[in-house]
Amino acid sequence: MEKQYRYYDFVVALFVTVLLISNLLSSAKFIDLGVTVGPLALIFDAGTLVFPVSYIFGDILTEVYGYKRSRRVIWAGFLATALMGFFVWLAGVLPSEAGWEASVGTGAYNAVLGGISGLIVASLAAYWMGEFTNSYVLARMKIATKGRWLWSRTIGSTLAGQGVDTVIFVAVATLLGVSGFTWALLPSIVFTNYVFKVMIEVLFTPITLQVVIYLKRVENEDYYDYDTRFNPFRLSA
Repeated sequence: MEKQYRYYDFVVALFVTVLLISNLLSSAKFIDLGVTVGPLALIFDAGTLVFPVSYIFGDILTEVYGYKRSRRVIWAGFLATALMGFFVWLAGVLPSEAGWEASVGTGAYNAVLGGISGLIVASLAAYWMGEFTNSYVLARMKIATKGRWLWSRTIGSTLAGQGVDTVIFVAVATLLGVSGFTWALLPSIVFTNYVFKVMIEVLFTPITLQVVIYLKRVENEDYYDYDTRFNPFRLSA
């Protein structure tokens, strides 16, 4: 029988929730802090405020439960995001009720959520590549360090995963013409997103370490992926 865990499903639910919220916020608003670093303005989509937390949960899942279980969660998040994107699009193309159209209007809906289809495509491509990079690097580093220096794994995997995620997400969103993403802003958005995401991971590292230590103790699990097949398309745990 497959081992039962007390908090695994709870961590999975939080992971997917954070992922969905980040996609909605990315479509809803761009933030400009009015600060520049050299020629680059600190401009980022609002989803960046919450998306880094998904990587923290990804670190926790891989560190405690192993790459194989983390892989299933990544696919769950992928399908949940695709499903959300479909229904947001469907709601936009269906006929509007007259009172709602007069007070709010399809134009307002499309202005905020109309670009979510392109955003979802960019997000799915970036998320898939970034999350698997993050989990793979962390699992490999855990073996290489023999389980020591957890902080180096959480930060090191984030440097790799968020780098892949940020470049792909911004490039694809810009290529698809998603509102707010332009070629002129691409360097600023990539720089700001990446730095912000890594900073969040670093700042939350003490909390992440305590959560990992607690889960390892109560779940009686500290998985090492010695014999794991890292093929991202396998779904078996």
